[in-house]
Amino acid sequence: MPDDVTGAPRALAAATAATGYSLAVDIGGTFTDVVLRHADGRATTDKTLTTHRNLLEGFFRAVDLALGKAGVGPEAVTEVTVHATTLVTNAVIERRGPPTALLATKGFRDILSIRNEHRYDMFDPQIEFPDPLVPDSLVYTLDERMLATGAVEKPVDAAEAADLAHRMAADGVKAVGICLLNAYRNGANERAARAAILAAVPSMEVTLSSEVSPQIREYPRASTTVMNAYTQPIVAPYLAALSAELVRRGFPNRPLIMLSNGGVVGTSIAGAFPVRMIESGPAAGALAASYFADVLHLPRLLSFDMGGTTAKACMIDAGKPLVAGEFEVDRRYRFKPGSGFPITIPAVDMIEIGAGGGSIARVDNLGLLKVGPRSAGSEPGPVCYGRGGTEPTVTDSDVVLGLLDADRFLGGDMKLDMAGAAAALGRLGERLGTDAVATARGVFEVVCEQMAGAARAHATDRGIDWRGLPMLAFGGAGPVHACRVAELLECRHLVFPPMASVLSAFGTLVSPVRLDLVRSALSPLATLDWAAVRALVGGMADEGRAALAEAGVDAADATLELGVDCRYRGQQNEVTTELPLSVLDSGDAVALRESFEQAYEALYGIRLPDVPIEVVTWRLAARGPLPVASPSPMPGGTPASPRTHRPVAVEPDVPMVPVYDRGAIAVGQKIEGPVIIEERETTLVVLRGWTASVHPTGAVVAERVA
Repeated sequence: MPDDVTGAPRALAAATAATGYSLAVDIGGTFTDVVLRHADGRATTDKTLTTHRNLLEGFFRAVDLALGKAGVGPEAVTEVTVHATTLVTNAVIERRGPPTALLATKGFRDILSIRNEHRYDMFDPQIEFPDPLVPDSLVYTLDERMLATGAVEKPVDAAEAADLAHRMAADGVKAVGICLLNAYRNGANERAARAAILAAVPSMEVTLSSEVSPQIREYPRASTTVMNAYTQPIVAPYLAALSAELVRRGFPNRPLIMLSNGGVVGTSIAGAFPVRMIESGPAAGALAASYFADVLHLPRLLSFDMGGTTAKACMIDAGKPLVAGEFEVDRRYRFKPGSGFPITIPAVDMIEIGAGGGSIARVDNLGLLKVGPRSAGSEPGPVCYGRGGTEPTVTDSDVVLGLLDADRFLGGDMKLDMAGAAAALGRLGERLGTDAVATARGVFEVVCEQMAGAARAHATDRGIDWRGLPMLAFGGAGPVHACRVAELLECRHLVFPPMASVLSAFGTLVSPVRLDLVRSALSPLATLDWAAVRALVGGMADEGRAALAEAGVDAADATLELGVDCRYRGQQNEVTTELPLSVLDSGDAVALRESFEQAYEALYGIRLPDVPIEVVTWRLAARGPLPVASPSPMPGGTPASPRTHRPVAVEPDVPMVPVYDRGAIAVGQKIEGPVIIEERETTLVVLRGWTASVHPTGAVVAERVA
């Protein structure tokens, strides 16, 4: 039941004493996944094709499937309902947002076009950037000025701001992002501009940079503000409709929404700041990987998530995913930072590429086989889906190779067209001089190498040796390709967790309520005003506790984690380091410097003890308790025999490979590869030279023996 009469969502930590069900739904680019989990560890999972024209249709179709399989109604979901979605990302990439304006300081109207004047490739004279979300014709300027100290040099003229609001409305603008110079130090002028705009045009959606991204550097702050303004008119009504439909159907609690930082919050915070939701689904997967790293006692782990549209790799270190203070959206080139829109919102640090089951295979101008980043998605989907797709994809290749059983996809509920897939790959093969099977084998190898390359780049950029790291594979397509990716990464231990196909949905159930807050306040460490910093961090703490309270977390259960971005004087980029709150309380500059230099040395291998340090940005993470969701232990069982055998053409000699039902394999039973282990929503492929066994948690653990 709700925690109070307002229907506030129950905090995730309450699951420790729960007797009912928790519900999690993750909307991906191709499939919508659902996990219905009882407090005793029993879980019901399912997935359905994502309905892009109306995401809620697929949401509730998946929910109804899970409830029906469990034999319960909405009233049984007395614990949390958690949601992750690609809604924000899709709106940006597909440019589905309403006409959106930017209001900047007079003289700074070209900030979105000039960007930060960096070239992400110094040797390419024709580099491309994504088109700004706000066209030049919808950029307006206001004659005001805030100094870098936070002092108001020239206040906002309310009449001027009201006149601009009427001009925006006449131009069809539905939302505006206000990003005024130095507003990260003092948002008074932005708040005054908002008040004047709303007084003139009450229906206008307004985003302030001083609220969504109060950080130094003009272009990233403007980019973040514009993206929030662009997506807010889409996300806020969606979340309102979701909440209303849950109430209408009889669900007891309002939903919690997954954010990019690996935490969940209530719908009011998520609706006001949709830019925080951009990486919600991938972040949930990383949190699930952290959960299994802890359960399996693996201090360091590579998370590998391959779905229908993209593949993601994330480093799990000391049981936690790495979190970055900035990431990019809509990159023109996947491995080139600077080629997309910078977003200054804390997010789980991962690399994402367009290599999923729906990624389209093609021959480029040089006659080479390429896979992705364009995807067939769920509409029309791969050729084998029989929904009108004509271009061969990774999933089509997996069917032709025998990795997937065309008659048992989704437990037989979704039959696949093997003949259509083979014909499409045959047509592609004609351009390569190969047959359909050889072409499918090439697609399999290319996509696996792409994913391994992305993982190498991600780990190397963070100073981590990727060779031999254990890997956790999930997503609908991840277990199909993980063994080959692991071989390319010299990995000898591979984990296929239970609920692998819907693990990102499960990840939302093991994610704490969390909100990350930042405030830039540039100062030399030697002259740092500790009293001012304590007041600054105190304001963030109050905001964080309020967000946690909205999500059902008691104040006594809230935890605050402090971080700071520092740099050596004269440098352009900062390094983030964590600090105990006691450093702030005591004003210990020596401890702050030592913490920064440890982090700097870990990243660059050097310290500069004679160079003064500058403090740039303070960070505060407010989070609730970690939820307890122990897996239901697996019974010992009787060693299983193969259900059938079928030819698999990943290797040229096309061996007849045994096929097992995952649920039939006993704990501790060892099976030598090559072998295929099938479950309803995905297929585990264990190649030659590997041995698989079932862990008591239900995870299938494969070890490389050759």
